[in-house]
Amino acid sequence: MELKYKPDFTQAKKYWNAFWEKEIIDRPLLITETPKDSLKQISPPQYMNGIEGDFQKAIEEFEEYAENTYFACESIPYLPISFGPDMFSYFLKGAEKKVKIESNTAWIEPFVNKWEEFPPLELDRKNFWYKRYLDFYKYAGEKGNGKFLLEMADFHTHLDCLRAIRGSSQLCLDLIDNSEEIEKRLIQIRQIFPIVYNDIYKMGNMEKCGTIGWIPFYCEKKYATIQCDFICMIGKEMFRKFALPSIEEEANFLDHCIYHLDGIGALNHLDDLLTIEKIDAIQWVPGAGKGTHKDWIDILEKIHKKGKSLIIYPSSIDEIKIFHKELGPERIVYQIKLKTLKEVEEIKNWLIKNT
Repeated sequence: MELKYKPDFTQAKKYWNAFWEKEIIDRPLLITETPKDSLKQISPPQYMNGIEGDFQKAIEEFEEYAENTYFACESIPYLPISFGPDMFSYFLKGAEKKVKIESNTAWIEPFVNKWEEFPPLELDRKNFWYKRYLDFYKYAGEKGNGKFLLEMADFHTHLDCLRAIRGSSQLCLDLIDNSEEIEKRLIQIRQIFPIVYNDIYKMGNMEKCGTIGWIPFYCEKKYATIQCDFICMIGKEMFRKFALPSIEEEANFLDHCIYHLDGIGALNHLDDLLTIEKIDAIQWVPGAGKGTHKDWIDILEKIHKKGKSLIIYPSSIDEIKIFHKELGPERIVYQIKLKTLKEVEEIKNWLIKNT
């Protein structure tokens, strides 16, 4: 299939397919968008557009952005679909009325008081938020057919989900005082994840179009970003007991995935994450005030030498050249905002010449 806002979609797919096979056509991958008119720069849609139910407005705003944007090289136009970082937890039985929305953010109030008195965690397909979420995919899939793709969900499952419905401090105590109960609840969440994924995959017509996530890697099969932000709060022993089995199971369910490694505290668990064979790539995010990727080249090299792919966020074309020298061309994706197509062609040609 072709896309209205990505005339060279077929060519981009060839590069993505090679990337997942750990092969290289003629250069590293490049995700970049540029405005068609420098005097008419349209910003991407706001985060959580559509949560209030106005799907038409959300799509109109996205299409205005897409109409005025070149999606160059391996950049694919996709509609962001998110109801906030705690979204997965909204879909559980008992969660519907605990969701709170405020200017461009949303969350869920913890509602589990005693695990022993709380029923098994289950997906509630009649849940207001789940129905609205899937309705958005259905509507967007119809309106975007042949024009753009839909974003696969930003999943915050296993420990992140328990943190949302229980509270951070209480969950930390639970891991010590009630570990058997937590292990049981994690198994319940792991059973829900593939159901939610497959519902979205089907409703968004992704078997035909392929998948793309908020880390915008494209895959013709089942792909997602996986993560667990809560691991910054636990040590290695607890990570291996509570988090690692869930992360590995999600990676094994998917055809391809990238792990979102967020914050200095998460580095404590990098060695264990690198042992998961089905994690294809890692996105390292140092965190606010902790520098940029050029300040963490040792961590990037460590990940890369273990056979994992990387997404790099250079601040300039010159910085891309530095990373290229340090890391080489294999298993690398650069994501950068460039001002003109001339700049895109300049760095693309340089990468081809030096690969």
